[in-house]
Amino acid sequence: MKKFSQPHLLGIKNITASDIELVFETADNFKAIINRPIKKVPSLRDVTVANVFFENSTRTRISFELAQKRLSADVVNFSASSSSVSKGETLIDTVNNILAMKVEMVVMRHPAPGACVFLANHVQAQIINAGDGTHEHPTQALLDAYSIREKLGSVAGKKVVIVGDITHSRVALSNIYCLQKLGAQVMVCGPTTLIPKHIEKLGVKVEHDLMKALNWCDVANMLRIQLERQDIKYFPSLREYSMLYGLDKQRLDQLNKEIVIMHPGPINRGVEITSDVADSKHSIILDQVENGVATRMAVMYLLAGQKG
Repeated sequence: MKKFSQPHLLGIKNITASDIELVFETADNFKAIINRPIKKVPSLRDVTVANVFFENSTRTRISFELAQKRLSADVVNFSASSSSVSKGETLIDTVNNILAMKVEMVVMRHPAPGACVFLANHVQAQIINAGDGTHEHPTQALLDAYSIREKLGSVAGKKVVIVGDITHSRVALSNIYCLQKLGAQVMVCGPTTLIPKHIEKLGVKVEHDLMKALNWCDVANMLRIQLERQDIKYFPSLREYSMLYGLDKQRLDQLNKEIVIMHPGPINRGVEITSDVADSKHSIILDQVENGVATRMAVMYLLAGQKG
């Protein structure tokens, strides 16, 4: 039986294409399970997982928690805003206190890039990165690629454009790594101020004209503008951004082909995507949400299996 090559899931950068395929094959099995009347399996029955979130999150936290409960794990939820962190406790102290309660696995979201790597080097538990600053968000990239595979049959050879706030997006970086490892071509599209310098070194194309990007791609992954991470103004107004980079039905109708529309959420309707596109037959946004549970089940199952 194939095993996951890493003891943790800290980022897509340090896992292999065969790791990704293994997650997908495992997720296929779990997707069948969560569509049954009885959705639980005893795979993690004796494992305690702590969800440690130092940043607000609704969808990712609920998705992980649901995945853990479907696997019959014991779940501890920890929110930094209502914890001793607000009293000055350090990250290691916080997590070591949680581990002293005999927790085997930690799912962590943190505003500092590299926090999960730091933690993995200092505590005795398996760490899953649920987003670290503007660095990586590996499970989002896995569920995104899994959703493309489900819709189009495979990821290899597909052309995927990631549109929007690339500079502040951890989803973009993880997606670039993941899609390239699976053999896809990747383009980023957005205003110059929201595209990181030297991003071409990652092997991606850069386009500033949305219609050119849409005509090139098979899949468009629309990112929201992360205003909470922006300390200066990167463009004149949301209205102007929307006029240049917002995806609406008019733009879709101008294409001479059908493309797949994705969004990692939360959606700012009317800014990067209009409701008639987000809710259209082109969109697989709700499939991404469903696939998130199966993919996260697969990741936790594979990591826990290394203990055996």
